[in-house]
Amino acid sequence: MSNIQIFVPSVGESITEVTIAAWLKADGEAVAMDEIVCELESDKATFELTAPSAGVLSHKAAEGDTLEIGALICEVDPAGAASSPAAPKAAASAPTTSAAPAAAAPSAAPTSTGQVLDMMVPTVGESITEVTIGTWEVADGDIVAMDQMLCEIESDKATFELTAEAPGKVTIVAQEGDTLEIGALICKIEIMEGVAAGGAAPQVHAQLADEGVASENGNDLHISPVAANILAEKGIDPATVKGSGPGGRIMKEDALAAQKPAAAPAAAKAPAASAAPAQPVGDRNTETKKMSSMRKTIARRLVAVKNETAMLTTFNEVDMKPIMDIRKKYKEQFKEKHEVGLGFMSFFTKAVCEALKAWPAVGAQIDGNNIVYHDYCDISIAVSSPKGLVVPVIRNAEKMGFADIEKEIKRLAIKARDGKLTIPEMEGGTFTITNGGIFGSMLSTPIINAPQAAILGMHNIVERPVAINGQVEVRPIMYVALSYDHRIIDGRESVSFLYMLKELLEDPTRLLLNL
Repeated sequence: MSNIQIFVPSVGESITEVTIAAWLKADGEAVAMDEIVCELESDKATFELTAPSAGVLSHKAAEGDTLEIGALICEVDPAGAASSPAAPKAAASAPTTSAAPAAAAPSAAPTSTGQVLDMMVPTVGESITEVTIGTWEVADGDIVAMDQMLCEIESDKATFELTAEAPGKVTIVAQEGDTLEIGALICKIEIMEGVAAGGAAPQVHAQLADEGVASENGNDLHISPVAANILAEKGIDPATVKGSGPGGRIMKEDALAAQKPAAAPAAAKAPAASAAPAQPVGDRNTETKKMSSMRKTIARRLVAVKNETAMLTTFNEVDMKPIMDIRKKYKEQFKEKHEVGLGFMSFFTKAVCEALKAWPAVGAQIDGNNIVYHDYCDISIAVSSPKGLVVPVIRNAEKMGFADIEKEIKRLAIKARDGKLTIPEMEGGTFTITNGGIFGSMLSTPIINAPQAAILGMHNIVERPVAINGQVEVRPIMYVALSYDHRIIDGRESVSFLYMLKELLEDPTRLLLNL
């Protein structure tokens, strides 16, 4: 039976290549059908590659390699599924006589072949022209193995790992923080023979194995090399860190966010017993961190929106009691029937769609000297994720009911949390809703999500005294804000849109009757 070849799949209309972020299954390891074998990264999102059949996996590309769509990435030998389902373990239990040469090899001193390999900045995305050197995982002059991680490089959209393309001695050319163009020289490797094989530094493997983080095969560590080094520097046990990656894999963001347990009370009293001179009460420390390329791009784009649009914000307030009464009365029946909670976002999404029908300029876009209007409502919903704010899109929201909207919001939020949103799920959008109220915001002026022309900001609900039919009553009030591009949206349209939104939310039956 011939091997099954696995090629890089198409992951987005504008994406022409991907980078292998991490192999989750080792070369020669047995895999099951539909089991995840590796993670692929584009310039905007992370994807999972699964095995189309059970068998023995054979790598055809290494971590850090950048491949074009349709390129061969690995093969699966179906015959191996029956003949050697536990190939890695069998190899580990081989007779001592056959294992002796392999064990003796690392003790021999590596010898230079006289060849020097130049490591260049790889192509990491169609629109990316430069990257920044993040963290060197090896020192100048270190001996590295084939496929061992050398450094972390950052683009304006994602972070990638650069791995050694040959075993040998490293000579670092670019320093941490340097910004290099694609194809520029990063380091050199003096190719050597007799260097132990392996895709990660031996000390990292040993540390993780001692701490019980490594899996049975010794390669799927459930922790990225970058995260392992960060935790080692912090002195944090990886076993105490919860991973947010696929299969619970500990990623860089998890390691950065991890905190070392507080010192014991006795240690806190140590300075008082010390003979050192008295220090001012309460030491003051500062910490400086380099801004990531992604954060730089976000900052640049936000400033561009402020500079390139005539952005104004109009405000109003909404009495949320009618919606809260409906939710209180029907939320249990709604959840029992539709298997999803009835939240505020579905009410706001439906109201926005109705208001956009009445005031289409609010959902329009500028295209050069033209204004593009839409007869549909693709509503972007701002969602917080471990890697930052993402804005997935609810397509044709004007045709969806409350349950459909709530299910779609839940689906997109879960994928955002797990880092599995695809490019098509984040592209497009005619209008954006952002809810700062979940974090306690009372009032804000949200920035337009270009190239859209308007964004609605929701805020927290606070009980306030208001006049109702000549009487003062305490009502749950939410302030809402509409930021809009005054170049195509006039004050009449923006104020009327927001007032119609207020009326629909304060009388939700109009949403059901399409009034």
